[in-house]
Amino acid sequence: MPKMKTHKGVLKRIRVTATGKVRHKRANSGHLMSGKSGNRCRSLRKTTTLKRAFRERMKQALAGAKA
Repeated sequence: MPKMKTHKGVLKRIRVTATGKVRHKRANSGHLMSGKSGNRCRSLRKTTTLKRAFRERMKQALAGAKA
């Protein structure tokens, strides 16, 4: 059976923490920020963790990545 390949798009966008959580940047923070409130802009700067179902799928996509 061939080796699992790493999904390069996922590799560039998420990071797995030492405890196994998956960190990612929030959506809607790329442009058009003037129409959003300051509180919303500040909260969009922070990273967040993925929910359990998505976390397992992302770890599978990163199966070939170096630890």
